[in-house]
Amino acid sequence: MTGQPPDDDWSAPETAVMDAIRDALVAGRRAVVATVVAVEGRAYRRPGAKMLVDDGSVGSVTAGCLADEVRALAEAVRASDESRVERFDLTDDEEWGLGLGCNGVVDLLLEPLDERFAPLADRYAAGEDGLALTVVDPGGTDLAVGDRAYAPDGDCSAVRALPEWLVSAVAERARELYDRGASRTVTVEPTPESVATKQGPESVAAEQGPESVPVESPSGNVRVFVDPMCAPPDLYVLGSGADARPVSELAAKAGFRVTVVAFRGGRADPARFPRADRVVSASAPRVANELAVDDDTYAVVMSHNAVDDRLAVESLLDTPVAYIGLMGPESRFERVREEFDAAGRPLTDEELDRIYAPVGLDLGGGTPYQIATSIVGEALAVHNGREPRHLRERASPIHDRFGSE
Repeated sequence: MTGQPPDDDWSAPETAVMDAIRDALVAGRRAVVATVVAVEGRAYRRPGAKMLVDDGSVGSVTAGCLADEVRALAEAVRASDESRVERFDLTDDEEWGLGLGCNGVVDLLLEPLDERFAPLADRYAAGEDGLALTVVDPGGTDLAVGDRAYAPDGDCSAVRALPEWLVSAVAERARELYDRGASRTVTVEPTPESVATKQGPESVAAEQGPESVPVESPSGNVRVFVDPMCAPPDLYVLGSGADARPVSELAAKAGFRVTVVAFRGGRADPARFPRADRVVSASAPRVANELAVDDDTYAVVMSHNAVDDRLAVESLLDTPVAYIGLMGPESRFERVREEFDAAGRPLTDEELDRIYAPVGLDLGGGTPYQIATSIVGEALAVHNGREPRHLRERASPIHDRFGSE
């Protein structure tokens, strides 16, 4: 059995992986990006999961059981400076196929990190969405594994870095996947004029054992990995008390871009919230004007000042913020509603649907981290469009399926 990487690196959220990719690009380091591009059956990570292999590694593409194998393949890719796709079949191997939570086939794309990644990494860092189209199997054409194009807003019409016939063939499906935020490999039958007569050298696997083999395409079809990179959702923690620390920490680890907001002379001290992306001061009545918000923004109001909390909720209701969690018992929120009524501004049903008070899922815990877990879990459920319940009660797969590619 192979070893596992350090917890902090292995469990890094997508935000940390993309930040590490951008940092490595800026520094000019020779690194490798490993990406899950296809899964058959069960697997710990789904298509789109990424891992940066540098001097160490950041992120995960498996539960850790293949960490050493992935690093060995990454070293081979770094040495050759050529992209490759490897398949790990965990369905029959007793050592790997049992007891690890996965029993499927995983295709892994390994690419040298170069400037092809820069547009996507820069856009992600700016909080904007993007789309990458990457050839993972050239079939019988003169394309190569790793040939890539980039569509900033999911619109393939302006893509020029890949052949027009290929972009046209995947454009509609790419747009659908972009809108869903789902990464998938799409198979395209090449046109007669696209097939090259020139054949390149056969792919040779690295010395990593029988469990990983280069992926081949006996059909001659081209496979393109469609990879939307959606900017992370923003979570605003409105309050700078001690109980805001575990919320900001868990939210950051869950993949939110976290901003801690201090009110009324509260301590806007970044050192107190090391996991937060930002720590700022704002005025509760104008919080929506002073912070950038959209319909992919989530807010937890927990200043413990009843007046500031009510004013912040009122300000947020004038925005498209999808989730407003309010700390405190139900009786406190009832007083907030009464104050809205008294001011001649009763809360509408649509507004009440966006307010979660008391904030959090009913997990039964009362310690700071248990409370934070319930809050972040609720925000994640809203973000993912899920109604929280036990997974054993779910009849369909845990991860959404979008049909065969």
